[in-house]
Amino acid sequence: MDLAQHDRSVLEGDDTGFLMGYLAKGSDRVPGASLVSSHAGEMIGEIAVAIRNRLGLSAIATTIHAYPTHAEVFRRAADVWRRSRLTPAATRVFALWFRLTA
Repeated sequence: MDLAQHDRSVLEGDDTGFLMGYLAKGSDRVPGASLVSSHAGEMIGEIAVAIRNRLGLSAIATTIHAYPTHAEVFRRAADVWRRSRLTPAATRVFALWFRLTA
């Protein structure tokens, strides 16, 4: 995730950098990550806890994060990953469901 897409980084005018998470094959578990940011030292604790405790992106995405904070970039990245997991068929089913129930 490019920090130019992260609200807190944009707000502070310090949006140079990125977060790259590495996932275990076939799961959402995070065995590692790269974070390049002037605030990396303040942010890396959350992903370190996820790595140490063998947590996945689902756990990060469902954790409440204060907004806008620098560490919220992990939740945002997890949300982007989760949205990419919908197959085209699932997307069509949800679209139909929402049309029928709206």
